[in-house]
Amino acid sequence: MQHRPFRNRFLRIALPGLLAVAAASSAAAASPLPEGARAAIEALLQKQTNGLPGKVSFSTQAAALPPCDDFEAFLPKGATPRGRISVGLRCRGDKSWTRFVPTQVAVEGRYYVAARAIEAGESLGAADVAERSGDLGDLPRSVITEGAALQGMVATNRIAAGAPLRKESMRGVVVIQQGQTVQLVAQGAGFTISTEGKAMTRAEIGATVQAKTRDGRLLTGVASEDGQIRLSQ
Repeated sequence: MQHRPFRNRFLRIALPGLLAVAAASSAAAASPLPEGARAAIEALLQKQTNGLPGKVSFSTQAAALPPCDDFEAFLPKGATPRGRISVGLRCRGDKSWTRFVPTQVAVEGRYYVAARAIEAGESLGAADVAERSGDLGDLPRSVITEGAALQGMVATNRIAAGAPLRKESMRGVVVIQQGQTVQLVAQGAGFTISTEGKAMTRAEIGATVQAKTRDGRLLTGVASEDGQIRLSQ
């Protein structure tokens, strides 16, 4: 009990200072990024996400950074610009330093899901799939985002209704076998030319395949649903 007056006096003297330090630290931690740092991060992410399907947006968290006049942003090795990531920020100057800034990268786009439960070995038709929109960063990287990629596909395992369709859960239908005699067809404005050839490899619908003609020429085309090879123009 004899220590209570000392403790109370200590709290009255020290507590305001401790609270002030804590408040200052909190304010520093919540400091917005300098404009140069934000610009460097945005320039990097715009370059890294160029060509991704969908509309890309990103936001950075506030972070306390040492002074700097020349920022360079980079992605850590193995990182991809999707979802929640840490973007490296390097100061290029006399007093160089490196920090990492938490960043959220959203990719709003369309993707495809199973409209019903699909059993392994079943072919996918238009009625079996449905289009959805959302943040692709929250989905597996192999999710199907183009309807054309579903043409002639067969499920390799059971796919639950509503599940995103992924490349590894499907395979194409083999329409040409290696060594098979096939029709090679070339079409143009007002004409169609066809000849026979021997397929050099097996091919699924939409796959690129080569065939050797009777006179020994190698021609390249795309395997069609009817088992022909549509020659490249």
